[in-house]
Amino acid sequence: MEYYNVGKIVNTHGVRGEVRVLATTDFIDERFAKGNTLYLQQSGEPLPLTIESTRQHKGFVLVKFVGYDNINDVEQFRDHELMVSADDQQPLDDGQYYYHQIIGLDVETTDGRHLGKIKEILSPGANDVWVVERPEKRDLLLPVIDEVVKNVDLDKNFVTVELMEGLE
Repeated sequence: MEYYNVGKIVNTHGVRGEVRVLATTDFIDERFAKGNTLYLQQSGEPLPLTIESTRQHKGFVLVKFVGYDNINDVEQFRDHELMVSADDQQPLDDGQYYYHQIIGLDVETTDGRHLGKIKEILSPGANDVWVVERPEKRDLLLPVIDEVVKNVDLDKNFVTVELMEGLE
């Protein structure tokens, strides 16, 4: 089964078994809802954890898991990734994609010139930015806006872009 990151446990919170999670998902309310199962990345098979309660606190998501009732139970989870199974992913609207679908795609210009591969996605604010790794050149930062991204073809594993002046 495939798993995808939705957050990282960065610390414990209090003494009653809560953990502080830095969420990396756009679906915080859905992913961290009471009763949902998340999987803890560890060596070997991921550990399934059922959410008992969730609350927001100072930019983090505080999560309590069923059966983990004190700080000693959850201390071992610190610095581990929380994941969701591929079966539990939310359906997206047309034109929306999960990061794992975009990373690794080839990037071509509208005139057919190959630029490189998307290696990372940044989320600095108003729109995402795709980091394109180019052979023997510095990475190219592409804003994910309609004026730049013209087509995403997941079946053929490539993206067509129109470079605005100053991007390259």
